[in-house]
Amino acid sequence: MAQNGEPSAPHADISLPVNRPIEKGEWTPELDARLRAREAANIQFRKPALPHYLWPDGERSLAGIAIRAFLLGVCGAAGFLFTAFLAYYDFRLWRPFFFLGVLCVFHFLEFWTTAAYNTPTAYISSFLLTNGSRYRQAHTVAFIEAIVTSYFFPSWQARVNPPWVIALGLVMIVVGQVVRSLAMVQAGTNFNHQVQQKKNDGHELVTTGLYSVFRHPSYFGFFWWGLGTQVVLGNTVSFVGYAGVLWYFFFTRITHEEKHLIEFFGDDYKAYRARTRVWIPFI
Repeated sequence: MAQNGEPSAPHADISLPVNRPIEKGEWTPELDARLRAREAANIQFRKPALPHYLWPDGERSLAGIAIRAFLLGVCGAAGFLFTAFLAYYDFRLWRPFFFLGVLCVFHFLEFWTTAAYNTPTAYISSFLLTNGSRYRQAHTVAFIEAIVTSYFFPSWQARVNPPWVIALGLVMIVVGQVVRSLAMVQAGTNFNHQVQQKKNDGHELVTTGLYSVFRHPSYFGFFWWGLGTQVVLGNTVSFVGYAGVLWYFFFTRITHEEKHLIEFFGDDYKAYRARTRVWIPFI
C-alpha cells in the first residue's frame, strides 16, 4: 500500500527484454526511461548497413550503377532494333541508331570489364559516360553529320560509303572493341583508366597475351574502334577529326605514361618497349 492509503502500482521489471510484449500493468516511468535509453544507444552505435560510397550519392552507388547499366541496355537494344528495321527498308537514317547502339555496348563493357577483373577500381566513372567535354563534342558532331548526310545528301553518302566500306568499318569496330576489352581483362588490376604517377603495391609489368604483341592494346583498340565507327557512318569530316584528335591524344598520353613506366620498371620496360609496337601510325 502507498503512504496515502491507495494501492501502489505493481513493480515493473525494467530488465524486461525489449522484444517481449509488455503486459498490461507492467509499464512504469522507470521502464519507459530504460527502454528509451536502450533504443537511443542502439541508434547511436549501430553501424550503417552499407558504407557511404554505396549510397545513392556515392562514387560506387548501387542505384547509380544499376540505372546506368539499365539505360545503356535499353538504348543499345533500341539502337540496334531501329538499325535493323531502317536498313531492311533501305532508309539511310539507320546510321545514327547504329552509332547509338555501338556507343552503349562500349560504355557498358568499360564498366563490366573493370568490375569483373579490376574490382578495386570499379566506380560509376568507369562507365566513361563523362569522359571529358571533347569526347562528348566529337560524338555530338558525328551524330549530326550522320543525320545530315543520310537525310539531305544520300547520293554523296552512297558514293563514299558503299557496302564494302561499311564492312571494313564493322571489322574495325569489332577488332577494336575485342582488343580493348581483352586487354583490360588480361591486365586485371594493373589496368587503370587514369595514368598512374606512383607505383602501387602489386603493380606488375604485363608482357603476355595481347601485351606481347601490342605495347598499349587498350589504346590500339579504342583508336581503331573510334575510326571504325566513322567509316560505318560514312562521316568524312568526323573521320578526319577523329583521326587527328585520337592520334594527338594517344601520342601525348603514351609519351607521358611511358615516362612513369620507365620509373616503375626501369630496364625491364625499356626492353619491353624495344620489342613491341603500339600499332597506331607514327606512335
